[in-house]
Amino acid sequence: MRLRCLFFAFFLWHVAVAPRALGSSEVAPPVEPSVDDDMPGPPEKSRTVDYDWTGPYVGANLGYFWGSSGWSAHGAAGPNLTGSLNFYKGFDFSKGTGSFSGGLEAGYNYMFPSQFVLGIEGDVSFPNSVRGTRTISSASVGEASYGETVEYAGTVRGRLGYSFNPWLLYATTGFAGTRNQFTRAQLAGMPVGGTAVADTAESALRWRTGWTVGAGAEVPLAPNWTGKLEYLFTDFGITSVTFPAGVQRFDSDLTLHEVRFGVNYRFGDESSNANGFTTDRLSFHGQSTFVNQYAPHFREPYRGPNSLISKSGRETWDATLYTGLRLWKGAEVWFNPEIDQGFGLSKTLGVAGFPSGEAYKVGANYPYARLPRFFIRQTMGFGTEIENVDPVPNQFEGSRSVNRLVITIGKFAVTDVFDTNKYAHDPRSDFLNWSLIDTGTFDYAADAWGFTYGTAVEWYVDHWALRAGVFDLSIVPNSEQLDPGFRQFQLLLEIERRHDLWGKPGKLALTGYLSRGRMGRYDDAVRLAALTGQPADVAAVRRYTSRGGISLNVEQQILSEFGFSGSHRRYLNAGGLGILIGDGRLPHPRPEYIVEAYYKLKIWPGVFASPDLQHVSNPAYNRDRGPVWIPGFRLHAEF
Repeated sequence: MRLRCLFFAFFLWHVAVAPRALGSSEVAPPVEPSVDDDMPGPPEKSRTVDYDWTGPYVGANLGYFWGSSGWSAHGAAGPNLTGSLNFYKGFDFSKGTGSFSGGLEAGYNYMFPSQFVLGIEGDVSFPNSVRGTRTISSASVGEASYGETVEYAGTVRGRLGYSFNPWLLYATTGFAGTRNQFTRAQLAGMPVGGTAVADTAESALRWRTGWTVGAGAEVPLAPNWTGKLEYLFTDFGITSVTFPAGVQRFDSDLTLHEVRFGVNYRFGDESSNANGFTTDRLSFHGQSTFVNQYAPHFREPYRGPNSLISKSGRETWDATLYTGLRLWKGAEVWFNPEIDQGFGLSKTLGVAGFPSGEAYKVGANYPYARLPRFFIRQTMGFGTEIENVDPVPNQFEGSRSVNRLVITIGKFAVTDVFDTNKYAHDPRSDFLNWSLIDTGTFDYAADAWGFTYGTAVEWYVDHWALRAGVFDLSIVPNSEQLDPGFRQFQLLLEIERRHDLWGKPGKLALTGYLSRGRMGRYDDAVRLAALTGQPADVAAVRRYTSRGGISLNVEQQILSEFGFSGSHRRYLNAGGLGILIGDGRLPHPRPEYIVEAYYKLKIWPGVFASPDLQHVSNPAYNRDRGPVWIPGFRLHAEF
C-alpha cells in the first residue's frame, strides 16, 4: 500500500507541475519564437497566480479498503466463541474482484485571504468486494460460516486545509455510515436448540454508524479540475445480529482504512465548461446511464427457467470514469473504473436478441464497483497523410497518420476493436438491443460483463484495415471468471474496406473467429438426455474442442441475424437451457424478429433522454409465446 501511495503522489505531481498559472481561468498558450528572441532584454519577474479554492464541486473517486472486525458469538447452549474477520482482498485478475470501491462526492470550499481553506464534503462509496468470512465450529454449534459484507458506505466530513499554491493540504473528520449484510450458513451438524441443518443460510441487513478521520492533498490539474489523494480511517461501534435458526447472536465492531484517488470538477468559472478534461498528457471523461424497461402482458401458455416473464419491469444504472495518460510518443494507458447496479428483464433471460445492451448476466440490487478496462495502446504512423482526432472517452485529442499500426494490450472488450459500427454499437447513446449493437452471429470472447484480456493489432492502409487478435475465454461460457492460465482462448481476424456511397462514408467488415476451449455440442446434450431421461444440459457434455464462425458488418445497413441451427432447436425442445433462453420446450420453432425505434432528445448540454420501443416476435425462437412490446426509457449524461 505504501508503494501505491507513492505512485499516486508521483502521478499528481507529474500532471500538476507545469509552466503555467493554473489559478487563472485560461491555460497559457506556448510562447512562439520570434526574430527578437535573441535580443537581450531586462529580466522578467516571475508572477504566481493563487488558485482560488472557493466554490462548490462534484467528483468521483477510486479507493482501496482494508480493515478488520472483531466478533463474539453467543449461543443458547454456550460456550461463547470469538474471532475476527479480515476485510482486505487483493485484486484477482481473472475474476476482476478485490477490496476496491468506486464513489461519488460533492462539497463546498471557502478560501480565506490567509490561504486557509474550510470546507464540507459528502461522499458515497460502492465496494466491489469488501467482505470477510470465517468458519466456526463447536460441539453445540456444529460447523457454520459467518460473514459480513459492506454493501455501500458514506461519510459527511468537514475539511480544514492550507493552500501552498498550488497544493492544498488538509485534514478531515466527520460522520460515517455503512449498510452491511451479515450472513450465517450451517455447513454441518445442527446447533443445540436450533433448526438449522446443513445448507441452511440466514442473512440480515444492518446499518453501522461511526466516525472517520483522515488527511489528503489536492492539486489543480487544469482550470476547474483538481485531483486528490486521500487517506481515511473509520471506526464503527458494536452491532448485534441474531440468527434464529442457528440460535446465535453475533456482536461485532468494524474498523476500516481506505486510500482513495479522486477527481473533482469545480463550478463557478463561466469561461470553462464540464465537457471533459484533456491536456497533452492527461484526459478525463465520464458518463452515467439509466435504463428502465417493461414487458407488458403477452401470450405465454407455458414458461421455463429461462423464459421472459410478462408484466415485469427492470432497470439498470451505471457510471464510468475514463482516465487516460500519455506515456511516450504514440503510447497511451487507459483506465475505466465503473459503478453498476440493476438487472435486465427476467434477469437478462428470455430473448435471444436481448432488449438491453446495458444489462449484463450479472445483476445486483446494490451498486458495485468494477474495472472493465485497463489497457495500453501504441500507435505508429506511416506516411505523411494526417487526420484529426476528437477528444472522446478512451481517445486523446490531436492528429494521427491515416496509414498506421495500432497495438492494444490489456483488458477491454473485443467489440472495442472488432465488429464496430458507428450507427449501432453503443447502447448508451444509440440502439439498445443486443442483436443491433453487435452482429448476432459474432460469438466473441468475454466474461459475464462483456470484457476480457487480450491483444489486438490493427493495420490501416488507405481505405483498408486488417485486424488480428487473441483473447482469453471465460472458464465456463459467459461466466464471471476468465481462464487464469489462458488455456481457453479465441483467435480473431477481420478485414475492412471503407468506401463512399452516394457521397456518404461507409464500410464493409468481414470478421472470422476460432475459439479453443471447453465447449459442448447441442446434439451431444440431446443424446445424453435421451439416455438419462433428464433435460438436455450442454454443461454435461463439455470437452476441449474448437469452434469457429464468421460474421458480416455493413455500416450503412444493419445486419441483425442470430444463428439458429437444427441442433440448437432440438436442444431447446429437449428442455435445454442456453445462456439467454430456454422455455423448457420448443415444439413450434420460428425465427425471432426484432424491431427497435428510439428518439434521442438533448435536454441539457451533455444530458440526453431517449424513449425506446421494441417489438419482439417469437421470443426465444418460440411461436407459442409472444409477441411482446417492450417500452423503455434511457437517461444518459456525459462529459
